[in-house]
Amino acid sequence: MGKLSNLFTQVRKARSGKGIGFVGKNTLAAKPRAAALLVELNKADAGNAEAAVKAGADGLIFVWKGDENTEVLGKAVAAAHVAGEDVLAGLYIRSGWEKLERADFEKFKESGLSFVILPLNAPARLLALEIKDMEAIVSVPMRSGELYPVFIRNLSAFDSVTAVHLDFDLNSEIGDLSIEDVLHYRAVREAIHAPALVNVKGVPGEDDAYALLALGIQAVVLMESKDTATTSQQIRDLHDLLEKVHQEDKEASKLGLNVR
Repeated sequence: MGKLSNLFTQVRKARSGKGIGFVGKNTLAAKPRAAALLVELNKADAGNAEAAVKAGADGLIFVWKGDENTEVLGKAVAAAHVAGEDVLAGLYIRSGWEKLERADFEKFKESGLSFVILPLNAPARLLALEIKDMEAIVSVPMRSGELYPVFIRNLSAFDSVTAVHLDFDLNSEIGDLSIEDVLHYRAVREAIHAPALVNVKGVPGEDDAYALLALGIQAVVLMESKDTATTSQQIRDLHDLLEKVHQEDKEASKLGLNVR
């Protein structure tokens, strides 16, 4: 089981706290949650990364546009690991992929990153690199057309794809989605038998959270706000919300919310 899959599994289980000792760090007790909580940071900043983890983020996503400094990136990841040794860090490759080679992915791994997110128009050769301990996520946009889910289903042929990022551009009125709307989104999501992440801006309402779960997601990605204080508060609020809407596996299965 990869680190991402392990994270998605662990957040749905209660965790007892442990004190500080010669090995390991303080770990706070945690209640089970409906989904993991990742935060996408606007830039690689050690202070912001540490603050996000301390606020309750399970993982961080940094953005790569082709000219970022891997040394600065490494320092940000290191700061995150100081705040939480089990936190995961990944890189969203938004541009500059034409210059990326195996050596670059090895540097990403050396910087402490454990996964990358690739858009659909990134070179397929990047999926074939299969760097050890570096997982690949493909970002899937929502497009119209009855055959689109069939087209997207072909992603399952890539063994290196461990999860999908549902780039559905959902607005703040998620809770107002009709059953038909959810069915269209769900058709695309169900086409791929892999864990799914979806972005949120700010903290959704409780009804919105249940609508997101109806899409069959395993993690939410909170977009960083304008300042650290606001982002930290949003992380705490979203963390509490995911605890509140958590349902036992048996009950969730009856509602059709779990993706196996």
